[in-house]
Amino acid sequence: MVETLLAFDDVRAGYGSAVVLDGVSFTIPEHGGLAVLGRNGVGKSTLLLTIMGYTRVGRGHIRWRGADVTRQPPHRRALAGIGWVAQEREIFPSLTVEENLTVAARGGRWNLSSIYDLFPRLAERRRNHGNQLSGGEQQMLAIARALMTNPALLLLDEPLEGLAPIVVEELTDAIRRMTKEGSNAFVLVEQHADIALSLTETVLVLERGRIVHSGTSADLLADHAALDRLVGLRLVEG
Repeated sequence: MVETLLAFDDVRAGYGSAVVLDGVSFTIPEHGGLAVLGRNGVGKSTLLLTIMGYTRVGRGHIRWRGADVTRQPPHRRALAGIGWVAQEREIFPSLTVEENLTVAARGGRWNLSSIYDLFPRLAERRRNHGNQLSGGEQQMLAIARALMTNPALLLLDEPLEGLAPIVVEELTDAIRRMTKEGSNAFVLVEQHADIALSLTETVLVLERGRIVHSGTSADLLADHAALDRLVGLRLVEG
């Protein structure tokens, strides 16, 4: 039986007195992949920040492996096995690629060898400093550094945003390979709806902080009309 890793139960959350998420409920199983879609400003990044513990939860419960972590601070959640790749990447610019990776290392499946196998470009650039990398290489490093913590759940906040098509393809291939190996569960917030749906098993669509659609990624990917209605983005024709 697949165990539940993370569960949201009727969560209302936001910043100060401002409510951004309202009545959000979902679960993520061990090794599961969840896409979070929606137009800009509907609460997708806030959902990830709430998982990490950076928002104020006014109602509901968040459970990690069955334990209530609703009031637990971000560092405790990170230690418990939640990894986060922010939109801003937040790599250490003055450290080399290898130093960025080893400073975050915890024991497990992901180590320097497996990371360099997943991202050959980082192996080539291992002695370069963070501020000497291209935008795509910095994104690879941000994902790789999060993986080096060997999280049970990895949060990816628009990892393909603003990147050249060839880099998007490289990162998509790496994420697909990572998911096939099944070393961790992940939540993917992404504007490229077709890519996000192709990489995940389940999907949530948010609108004004509420879930307006949930189901299998494959079903939504196949329903172009529903995808247009819910997200406003057509599939990229290959």
